[in-house]
Amino acid sequence: CQLSGLWKNEQDSLMEISAVGDDGVFQGKYLTQVTLGGGCARASPLTGAQQQPGEGGWPTFAFTVRWDKFSNATTAFAGQCFVDMGGKETLTTMWLLREAVGSLEEDWKATR
Repeated sequence: CQLSGLWKNEQDSLMEISAVGDDGVFQGKYLTQVTLGGGCARASPLTGAQQQPGEGGWPTFAFTVRWDKFSNATTAFAGQCFVDMGGKETLTTMWLLREAVGSLEEDWKATR
């Protein structure tokens, strides 16, 4: 399973991952179609790392996206890459989005 390349999710957001280094580190861009403020989507930088899979395993990975062009938020993704019997590669992920809030009292509403 190769993480490098162009990926599209169910919300039509796009992610492009550059080549994964020998150490598992990669960079890329994330173009979301879902924005917190309802504004236009823009490409945001992503940085991550892939765990090299054991024999016969599928690689796990994690990356962060800094939404600095249109939002004061950061999202952390963690997932795994699979290949089905037909050769189709699929990434499954979970994510946490952290928005900036103005005070400690508002901290409860900062993470989605």
